[in-house]
Amino acid sequence: MMREQIEAYFADQEKLLVDAVSRLVAIDSVEGEAAPGAPFGPGPAAALKEALAIAEEWGLTVENHEGYVGTADLNGEEDALHILGHLDVVAPGAGWTVTQPYAPKLVDGLLYGRGTDDDKGPVVASLLAMKAVKDLGVPLKRNCKVIMGTNEESGSGDIAWYFARHPYAPATFSPDSGFPVINTEKGGFRPTFTKRWPEQTELPRVKWLHGGIRSNILPGEASAAVEGLTMYDIQPVARNITSRTGIKFTFAHENGVTVIKAKGENSHAAMPEDGNNAITGLIALLCALPLAEGGCKDALDDLKALFPHGDCKGRVLGIAQEEPVAGPLTVAFSLLEITQTELKGFFDSRVPLCATEENCLNVARAALEGRGFGFEGFQGAPHHVPAGSPFIKTLLKRYEEYSGLKGECLSTGGGTYVHDIPGGVAFGCTLPGFDTHLHGADERVRVSDLMLSAKLFAHIIIDMCE
Repeated sequence: MMREQIEAYFADQEKLLVDAVSRLVAIDSVEGEAAPGAPFGPGPAAALKEALAIAEEWGLTVENHEGYVGTADLNGEEDALHILGHLDVVAPGAGWTVTQPYAPKLVDGLLYGRGTDDDKGPVVASLLAMKAVKDLGVPLKRNCKVIMGTNEESGSGDIAWYFARHPYAPATFSPDSGFPVINTEKGGFRPTFTKRWPEQTELPRVKWLHGGIRSNILPGEASAAVEGLTMYDIQPVARNITSRTGIKFTFAHENGVTVIKAKGENSHAAMPEDGNNAITGLIALLCALPLAEGGCKDALDDLKALFPHGDCKGRVLGIAQEEPVAGPLTVAFSLLEITQTELKGFFDSRVPLCATEENCLNVARAALEGRGFGFEGFQGAPHHVPAGSPFIKTLLKRYEEYSGLKGECLSTGGGTYVHDIPGGVAFGCTLPGFDTHLHGADERVRVSDLMLSAKLFAHIIIDMCE
């Protein structure tokens, strides 16, 4: 009976949803310079203001919490359920073809624009679910609160601020990933390592190396300058490295040095096996060249020994491990800077439930320090909610009922918005198998997925708050 009422209510709500999502997507909400009432810049603050306006138009009780987050409440009772979404977005980047990033466009059931999927569309679906429950007049003993953050893409300082001042709900989900349910998230181990040496005058030598763009991206590009060797000296060696690694190299003479550019393939640090690391490929090439002994060459040899190309599981570091729930530990060597006297590197490791400081951090520290590197870093805990919890059973039951698909619990190497929320899971809003172009050009969402999400969210609100 309740499902029939929900289905009937949503029969003519699609335009309302698309219009509301479009209002938010039209706002550039990339993090900017902090200002009073806008701790993460004017863009996120503007998106928050517009989202609260939408929620208020739909009859919900709203509050702006000093620009960090906004909340929309269904009633004044005690919270039973939190739905946690965010309104900030990543920078649009280049390559958009269907529309411009902040000009939302509906094409064949797909809504394009930055934030349609991550996470403005799901926020609107959550608010529309609350509106449905309110308009249907379902009597509830407890409250559902949608919490709209503004800093998920840059550290989640918004949520840390909010929950330092407000209690958690007994149950929380974030529609900031995909269906069915993500109940397990690996921990994070992200150390920095350094090494120094006296400046060398002997040739050939490396003058500089630059690799990586962000700490959480396995790099597809890296470059270095070598003095004392021409491209003709290097090319035969490079061909051999390419045949073994798949990394491609190009060369140019600039200001008396040979600049080498390595080209691999980017991937998210949580899935390093999906990419081809240009840093480790470039290190392999440099180590194969007849560089002057000592200093930088020794450091490069040490890096090659500890991070051989293709080792995405930390086998040589001695930290490889896995377990059935979260899967294997992964390692992405993501940043490296080398000058004539020092290097600074960084790797991003996602660790399973079985990883501890004793079998992971301490082992990696010993391996690096044993080769003369300085080491700084900490290991963050994984996040896990038992699959048999009543809350997860409710989510999966309604998911199967509304989608017709099998519900199951999944794990991820990426951190979601609920990583530090007790009992929190990621749930929605994309059905399995659809590519939303997350964080890329032509980001998009299936409107039918958002509508389905709003329906089942409505039923879940009733389940948890009735």
